[in-house]
Amino acid sequence: MTFKRILLIILTLLAVAGGIVGFAFVSLPPVEPLKKRSCNMTIPVKDWQGNYHPFVVGPKNPYWTGSRSIPAEMKWSVILAEDASFYKHDGIDVKAIKKAIQYDLEKQSLARGASTITQQTAKNLFLSREKSISRKIREVILAKRMEQELTKGRILELYLNVVELGPMVYGIGHGARFYFGKSAALLTPRESTFLAAMLPGPRVAFNPYRDVDKVMKRSDLILKLLRKRGVLTEEEYQRALAETPNIAGLQRKVDASIKKEEAFPNRSSVMGPALPAVGSGEELPAREESGEAVREAEPKEGEARPEAERK
Repeated sequence: MTFKRILLIILTLLAVAGGIVGFAFVSLPPVEPLKKRSCNMTIPVKDWQGNYHPFVVGPKNPYWTGSRSIPAEMKWSVILAEDASFYKHDGIDVKAIKKAIQYDLEKQSLARGASTITQQTAKNLFLSREKSISRKIREVILAKRMEQELTKGRILELYLNVVELGPMVYGIGHGARFYFGKSAALLTPRESTFLAAMLPGPRVAFNPYRDVDKVMKRSDLILKLLRKRGVLTEEEYQRALAETPNIAGLQRKVDASIKKEEAFPNRSSVMGPALPAVGSGEELPAREESGEAVREAEPKEGEARPEAERK
């Protein structure tokens, strides 16, 4: 192959990439309206049979839970389990992306997306769940815009109110009512980590009705991180470990959904990796979707921390 031909191929690829990025810039929705906490928007969400339904994001949703009503343990649970660098990055975790690229090249697939909480929020609010380069570019651009326009607290609030936690159960407000019969504001540390433990795949991989022990083991690992981070005192940690969430009464409520769901591929929830045994000394595994390692999470300088920074 001649030098001119190689150069032509490179220029063509750059032109295509530039076209995709350019189109993404002009076609993506604005994120500025999300600055207002009174903002309401309707997005499509999918049930476990593959059907789409309208879902309201904002105060008009009866299960909406404002940031001040979300327990600090709930906030730190998802940060430490999903995106430990949340307060350090500007929407994109470069280290996680490098690891994801290496993993994808080895597996010859798009198995890992290295998504931060900001990217996941952008995807949930504005994009489809398809795994493609064009969607990933749009996701990155939206995440960068959100970091520029919104505070970390607002991004986390949006994320926690749109995550999938069960059959047509979206957001921790609905999740708290569905599983524990209480508002999100009243969640205990154990209940908070239990919900956070389901996030990698509430339909199959971390469905409490299929394998509650698997969810509990992941919950234990998240509690251990909360203790290590200082979110929980030793007394609170031991009390949380001894607590067993009472979800047995909901078995009949979701049996039908689980049986029907088996006929459909899991398109929106990512299958999480196997958990190490509690006490094995291994770190909490990262999400397959986000690919991030669980590290110590520290806010950026000048950034407000969740209320878990106890006096």
